[in-house]
Amino acid sequence: MNESHKSEFIELRKWLKARKFQDSNLAPACFPGTGRGLMSQTSLQEGQMIISLPESCLLTTDTVIRSYLGAYITKWKPPPSPRLALCTFLVSEKHAGDRSLWKPYLEILPKAYTCPVCLEPEVVNLLPKSLKAKAEEQRAHVQEFFASSRDFFSSLQPLFAEAVDSIFSYSALLWAWCTVNTRAVYLRPRQRECLSAEPDTCALAPYLDLLNHSPRVQVKAAFNEETHSYEIRTTSRWRKHEEVFICYGPHDNQRLFLEYGFVSVHNPHACVYVSREILVKYLPSRDKQMDKKISILKDHGYIENLTFGWDGPSWRLLTALKLLCLEAEKFTCWKKVLIGEVISDTNEKTSLDIAQKICYYFIEETNAMLQKVSHMKAEKEALINQLTLVESLWMEELKILRASAETLHSLQTAFT
Repeated sequence: MNESHKSEFIELRKWLKARKFQDSNLAPACFPGTGRGLMSQTSLQEGQMIISLPESCLLTTDTVIRSYLGAYITKWKPPPSPRLALCTFLVSEKHAGDRSLWKPYLEILPKAYTCPVCLEPEVVNLLPKSLKAKAEEQRAHVQEFFASSRDFFSSLQPLFAEAVDSIFSYSALLWAWCTVNTRAVYLRPRQRECLSAEPDTCALAPYLDLLNHSPRVQVKAAFNEETHSYEIRTTSRWRKHEEVFICYGPHDNQRLFLEYGFVSVHNPHACVYVSREILVKYLPSRDKQMDKKISILKDHGYIENLTFGWDGPSWRLLTALKLLCLEAEKFTCWKKVLIGEVISDTNEKTSLDIAQKICYYFIEETNAMLQKVSHMKAEKEALINQLTLVESLWMEELKILRASAETLHSLQTAFT
């Protein structure tokens, strides 16, 4: 459904036009499945420029330093980070309301986000273990970011009639942090003396950031130094009135959930992670060489990023299992395993059997978690949106595990 007629988009178009941006290719619309995005107003060809946003429309650290915040940032020691500068500006401008020059852009930004850092702790507890650990790290990072910034916020008191503590609250900063984290485009690193040495690579790109992600498209996106515009060219074709997508990168669903707060259905990059603990759970406990085998895997980078995918267990996972399944008399062949050589039919079959056991364990665990989420949805209506998102992540993982189980069954038939 076309949303160009909505007042917030009419105001945004006027604001963008005043900053030398006009667009006839795209229009804001609401789509089933993805929600708000941009649709093609005409057919778009491969290699065509789909958007060219002038530098004057970008919100960067330069924007912040040129503003009323510049003097405070310049004199603050130690220098604030580029991210803190952007977040401070967003909170301050949102507080300014109608007085903000950036109001048309702020009006179309999400009021809340669904990244794990914004979820209720009881919902975070329902995430896969690896994602839950990263979510807790993310929350701790944002809390530290807030705590370490409070003195800087206090220095801004002369700019406001109200107490800065009420303006720069944790919830306000969390909203700004998520805005930058989920919506910023990448610029070539810059360095300014008044900012810390942290890479200054983020820019908010009004209108352009309405484009949703699809793992199946490719685009060329970069800031053009000659035209002083952020440009996106598509390598796909789009029919009139189709939703136009960009790709944030070849991310799996856990990464998309962590960084952007959504799950991509049938994501070709999606996978299920196997931890070290699960890896050894189904191996013989009497193997005296187990510690040495684990040490070899660790030394050669085969203890992390072991996964099940749509095509079955990854090569890394099977390689790790083959090494762990080596019989005592074949242990000296471990180097051959790492370069992909077949040691014996027995070793191949044993590693596939254990991969299947691990896969079935994950299927059972995933079904149990889906039941748990379903029960909580019935009991906690206020959390239904958060729980539905977690449910979609587990559903995608279940599809991957079932596909992997089928692949493993086919591989095992070669040894029967």
